[in-house]
Amino acid sequence: MKRGLVLEGGGMRGLFSEGFIDVMQEEGITVDGMIGVSAGALFGCNFKSHQVGRGLRYNTRFKDDPRYMGWRSFLTTGNFVNAQFAYHTMPMELDVFDIPTFEADPTAFYLVCTDIEAGKPVYQQIDHVEDSTLEWFRATGSMPIVSKPVEIDGMKLLDGGLIDCIPLQHFQEIGYERNIVILTRPKGYQKTPNKFTWLFKMWYPNYPQVAACMRQRHEMYNAELQYIEEQERAGNILAIYPDHPLEIGRTELNEEKLHAIYQHGQEKAHAMLEEVKRFLAV
Repeated sequence: MKRGLVLEGGGMRGLFSEGFIDVMQEEGITVDGMIGVSAGALFGCNFKSHQVGRGLRYNTRFKDDPRYMGWRSFLTTGNFVNAQFAYHTMPMELDVFDIPTFEADPTAFYLVCTDIEAGKPVYQQIDHVEDSTLEWFRATGSMPIVSKPVEIDGMKLLDGGLIDCIPLQHFQEIGYERNIVILTRPKGYQKTPNKFTWLFKMWYPNYPQVAACMRQRHEMYNAELQYIEEQERAGNILAIYPDHPLEIGRTELNEEKLHAIYQHGQEKAHAMLEEVKRFLAV
């Protein structure tokens, strides 16, 4: 039976997930495969590269660096999170991503993007990392409007959270039967309809599927939450929720908030440590 780890996105709320999986790393807890969406992939990759605390570290280190993210980057490049600095310079030169360890670790790693021409999810396995491969990480984290589409293999891609926020069902379909699912919203949360679908329609006149995804996103997300509850009752998954709303913006870099959210993930992991071990041992 394959054991998996499913990581929701949510921008800087993803530090809750990183705090949780960092404790798993420190305790020597492993899984057979993992899948992340957006921030879930960007923080989750450090589990496979065995770099505890890396996501928190580089976000606090570069929080005031205009090369990292901000409106200057958006106005000059079309990307709020700077494509070259955040996805190439930083992981290859400044806070180096441990590629040899990532590639040697046996955990299968997948991320999710949205094909904005087809209006379909793209589930990509990453087992080898080089400079060009990092574009997949940029694609999964490219939030609409504040990011340009990323072109890979003829596809135009944006954030996977447009179309599959919590890819549990897909992971089960490819053979991961027993999964820990880490969410970044508290239990009981329900997403409401987006009031700005008109903006997405106006911003992406050549990609009508973007507005269509945003119009249906609350229905997709809430259906995924319902499926998670059903799978939890069936004993197939262990769902991890923050105890309270994580009060931080998707791109907010308030250092005190970053540390608090990461610490909440750590505390949650320590509180559930024995439950996690029992669940994965079955």
